[in-house]
Amino acid sequence: MTAAPLAETALTRLVGVRCPIVQTGMGWVAGPRLVAAAAEAGALGILASATMSLDQLRSAIREVRTRTPAPFGVNLRADAADARDRVRLLVAEGVRVASFALAPSEALIGELKAAGVVVMPSVGARRHAEKVAAWGADAVVVQGGEGGGHTGDVATTVLLPQVVDAVDIPVVAAGGFHDGRGLVAALAFGAAGVAMGTRFLLTAESPVPDAVKARYLAATVKDVTLTSRVDGLPHRMLRTDLVASLERSGRVATLLRALRHAAAFRRMSGLSWSALARDGRALKRAKQLSWPQALLAANTPMLLKSAMVDGDPARGIMAAGQVAGVLDDVPTCEELIGRIMREAEETLKRLEGS
Repeated sequence: MTAAPLAETALTRLVGVRCPIVQTGMGWVAGPRLVAAAAEAGALGILASATMSLDQLRSAIREVRTRTPAPFGVNLRADAADARDRVRLLVAEGVRVASFALAPSEALIGELKAAGVVVMPSVGARRHAEKVAAWGADAVVVQGGEGGGHTGDVATTVLLPQVVDAVDIPVVAAGGFHDGRGLVAALAFGAAGVAMGTRFLLTAESPVPDAVKARYLAATVKDVTLTSRVDGLPHRMLRTDLVASLERSGRVATLLRALRHAAAFRRMSGLSWSALARDGRALKRAKQLSWPQALLAANTPMLLKSAMVDGDPARGIMAAGQVAGVLDDVPTCEELIGRIMREAEETLKRLEGS
């Protein structure tokens, strides 16, 4: 097999990138510099917009445009109170791809597709992939339980082939990928590419402070844990003293902490309490949460900010896929993507010769 078939897949043809690799939209991490570097190197870079105001998102999109002419995407919260305004912004700014952590409505998918925007939701179950495919999604990102942040409990190697067999749109594999061997494995399962978060978090263009990157590099596989005590949902992250403390916290202390974080996020974002409440109601419906669980969701953005922006892991959390335990360098995006593609080609040659 030559390099061309490896580099060209249903994903690259759909979104117009050179390599079948997606840099995921990580909150506080996937800003204009990282997204532009990933896109310029041939991958699909995804801006994380959940922690941005509408004006900040517009500025971020335009900054990416000044850094690269390559196509890129924006990750949106389908349950956000201003989701439709953000969709219209993407259309007006000519963004190529809209990705979603929660399934967007059929109407929202239709509005984006009518404007020529590629819709690519992330899913963690076969039934969710079938639902968004029936609603018109152009592709899906399937994250197995190895993935960082909010995740499921089914391994990528089990979930991926289920979804590939269930839908007839391109499937992008996420959860556990970091090198060329993984890309070849995903393609063998029937995926059209891979999506990576933790691997791109540990690149030179990632804005995460060096001291926090060092904590990731020092982690072993056993230092990556799955907990529901941060925001009431399964969340994969590095185990730290703070995480251990959260797991020991009682119900009252946990809810009081969430209230403080909700107030801090409101001040930072400029949202009104009524807008914050609307977002909470939408999240509660989308994920079928109780009100205490919906309130706990306020913990996540501020705890992530403490580590990823402020550089204080003692006061924050560090979302991490299990691959954090095997990563040992901080390459540039160009070096990383070039290395993955070379490794993939070498892996294929080795298989051909076996």
